[in-house]
Order: sequence, then structure tokens, then C-alpha cells
Amino acid sequence: MNDDGDRSDDRGGSDHRRDGGPAAPGLRERKKLATREAVRAATVRLTERYGLDAVTVERIAREADVAVRTFFNHFPSKEDAVLDAVRSRAAELIEAFAHRPPGESLIDAVREAALTVIDRDDARGRDHLVALRLVRDAPTLRAHEMTVLAEQEEALAAAIATRLGTGPATGTLAVAAAAAALAALRVAMSSWLARPGADTGSGSGSGSGSGSGSGELPARSREALREEIDRAFAGLALLVGAPRTP
Repeated sequence: MNDDGDRSDDRGGSDHRRDGGPAAPGLRERKKLATREAVRAATVRLTERYGLDAVTVERIAREADVAVRTFFNHFPSKEDAVLDAVRSRAAELIEAFAHRPPGESLIDAVREAALTVIDRDDARGRDHLVALRLVRDAPTLRAHEMTVLAEQEEALAAAIATRLGTGPATGTLAVAAAAAALAALRVAMSSWLARPGADTGSGSGSGSGSGSGSGELPARSREALREEIDRAFAGLALLVGAPRTP
């Protein structure tokens, strides 16, 4: 059993860059992140298969090949472990947004950042989409989701404020823009998950009970998700472009 994901090791410190930039994660940090991802993936996988109530922390620990205490070193609950898939993808979205061209509108920048992240075929993306479906179907997860959504809005608002620069109304504008953009994304995701046959690549397509099972989002499902994102942000653009009543 792997129980060394959080042990200290002086040899595993961060690799310092000579140019003074951010240090690359050292061995210890990489092992810790790998353990966290393994625990999260095991939680999502078992919850998808058996349901949240039927899955215990002990079972998750066995599936991830870690000790129970290691689970709690990373997550306070199994609900938080499931939602970490959403939290992780949101961090990728904000990073992608931060690298969008400065001349791009806010709406286009957030939309393109979202499409960039959606186009990544990896286990975290698959877990994110499965987690969204689990949240939709489990009231206990929806309650925990509110905390994650608040974190997302705060982080995106900070990134938008950086993009806008200083100004007397920057804070309010950034918070409102972040809330609107993330609402559009949630609408897009919900609409996509509600489509007959929506396939997260996990082997459990909506409405059919079977999917590709490949761990990758099938091309048809990916295109459908892109369409929903484009449609939701087109609606947001209509709202932004509408003339205000004097």
C-alpha cells in the first residue's frame, strides 16, 4: 500500500530556476499531487459505479492503494474528493484565461479558454465531466458544490480584475463578469449533460447506460459540448450588447 504521499523528503524539494521564475515542483510535491489525483480518481470512479452513499472512505483508500489517513490528508470528505475534479478543471480554465490575448473581449477570452480546456483529452477532464453528472444526480453533492462555485467565481474575478487593470469600478465589474461567465458555462454543461446519449467517455453515456469507456470524450460528444458552450456565450453576448433603459 502506498502511504508515503505526504512524507517529507529533503531530496524532494522544489527545483529552483536560475532565472528567478517559479520553481518547478520537486519530487515530494509531484508524489503528493499524484497521490491526490489517484484518490480523487478512485472516488469519482467508485461513486459513478456504485453511488455516493454506497461508497466508504475505506473502500476508496483500497481502490487508490493508500491508507485511510492519506485520504484525509487530502480531502475532508468523499464529497470534497468528487468535487475536486471540478475544482481542478476550474483552475485550468483560469490559467488558460490568463494566457488569452490582451485585445480579446472578456466574453471571447473566457469562452476560448473553456474550449481550450475541453479539448484536452486526459483523466482529469473525464473525471470533471463525470463529477458534473454526479452532482446533478446527488443532492448531497449539490450542497457541497456551492462552496466550489464560490471559489471559482472568486478566482476568475481576480483574473478578470488583473486583465482590466485598476479603476474605481474594477472590483464590481470583475465579480459581475466572473459570475455571468461561469453561469453561462454551467448552463452549457447542464444542457450538454441533458442531451440523449451524452457520453463522458467513462462508459456510462446518459440515457443509455453505456458509453465509449475509453476515458476520452468521443468526438461527437466533444463537438456537442463545444456547440453548447458557443450557444451559451452567444446568449451572454446578447445580454451584454443589449441597450440599457435610461
